[in-house]
Amino acid sequence: MDSKIRKLVELYGQASKHSNYQILPEELARFIPQEQLCVKSRYEKERMDYIRAKLDLNGVSFFDIGCNCGYFSFELIKAGAKQGDLYEGNSVHAEFVETAAKALGMEEKLNVHNEYFAFAENTGPVYDVGLLLNVLHHVGDDYGNVKNTRDAKDHILKELAQTASYTDRLIFQLGFNWMGDRGRCLFETGTKEEMINWLKEGTRNHWIVKETGIAVRREEGIVYEDLNSGNIRRMDELGEFLNRPIFILERKSDAASGEERVNR
Repeated sequence: MDSKIRKLVELYGQASKHSNYQILPEELARFIPQEQLCVKSRYEKERMDYIRAKLDLNGVSFFDIGCNCGYFSFELIKAGAKQGDLYEGNSVHAEFVETAAKALGMEEKLNVHNEYFAFAENTGPVYDVGLLLNVLHHVGDDYGNVKNTRDAKDHILKELAQTASYTDRLIFQLGFNWMGDRGRCLFETGTKEEMINWLKEGTRNHWIVKETGIAVRREEGIVYEDLNSGNIRRMDELGEFLNRPIFILERKSDAASGEERVNR
């Protein structure tokens, strides 16, 4: 175990554009004190609390596209999920997840693919749950080839439509800015309301938006609550990331292309 822990600390510390974005899953944090790491958390626990409150994760199969260091996948397994396929194009992050899975005895439940997920080419089985968190606004940068924000938005909707063929439910988050560039906002007003309406309209043939979680600041800290008339307003004081809603989408019954399901 000691050699695996040293390897994990080394891998976590290797710098890249998306490094140090996630806290450690609870099971792993028992072995690696947080003070050994430089973590730039994106409120993983708070988002996971909302997801866990909205979905029964016991026995589900799932995929995690752009899994980074695997926080959400490890926590899904802890919550009772039976198996997950993880896709991560960054080789260091993929190695981190593989090493962590072995250290925690989860290698039989987590299958790590060191590759960018090919939306258009996927013909695999149907999963119960998919994770697609803060990935698609990087089209044209980390993956894919689009030239402007209009094309980026069209591409994102196309990939969401394709995703409906292989998962029943999708946990989705999207940044406001194309490729993370503040000068290229995907939405004219930059508001949650605009993003929510765009998503509902653009995915209406494939998805139903069942839940929308909004970050708010309470006495106990940041929590995600259901969308309401008060929290839909943009809260600049929270910063761009915390203005991104969490969407839980349910596939329309006629959007599936096949009946084969994950059963490992």
